Amino acid sequence: MKIRLALVLLASLLAADLAMLVVRADWWIVPGALLGWYLADMMSGAVHMYMDYKPCRTGIGLDTIYFYEGSRESEDYIRLRDATFAQLGPFERLVFDFKNHHPRPDALGRRNIVRLIGSTVLFATLPAALLLTLACLLLPLPAGVIAAGITFVLGTTFAQYFHGALHRTDVPWIVRALRATRLVMRPQDHAHHHATLTCDFSTNNGWSNPLLNRVFAWLQRTGRMPPHGLEPERA
Repeated sequence: MKIRLALVLLASLLAADLAMLVVRADWWIVPGALLGWYLADMMSGAVHMYMDYKPCRTGIGLDTIYFYEGSRESEDYIRLRDATFAQLGPFERLVFDFKNHHPRPDALGRRNIVRLIGSTVLFATLPAALLLTLACLLLPLPAGVIAAGITFVLGTTFAQYFHGALHRTDVPWIVRALRATRLVMRPQDHAHHHATLTCDFSTNNGWSNPLLNRVFAWLQRTGRMPPHGLEPERA
């Protein structure tokens, strides 16, 4: 219920922003919108990179469920999983989910859209949309800036949904259309990330991957992104 209310509030704020964009419309809308879409892609990659390599908390059983070799539908696994997850906060759960996604990528594609975008809306894009609306009301923001803000909020909101769609075949027509225009990434473009786990972290459309790949290479070269963070440490 909390997430659905947040989605309604987010849609209302974006509708208000769009109304103010129409009033102030000029030719800067197009470059502004593309810039916002690029920045949303970069945000998806930066978060993905951080979550992939941030070490999990040790000593609570995350390694046991990550490396579990039996059926993940068994009572034993579900009992272990529930007991372990009960010790995690929302952020720690997200960190583990990113790591668990690598050996089991299709699991992400099976999640519904509310689960995929709920945390992002609650903790990131709803506050961002509120700030954008307040800025539009209080400041003479030009159309290009408003357009960039709207597309950034939209792209960031749906980043995990776009990521999940890369791991399923039954995507809606709007995703197929966006892929055809390269506004949204195609599955074959994401495959290289899973093959290496050292590049192409952005999952909205990949426009920012050339820049973020250089950033990641520097972080690894300087020891700021050690590879042991990719998996929970074994006890």
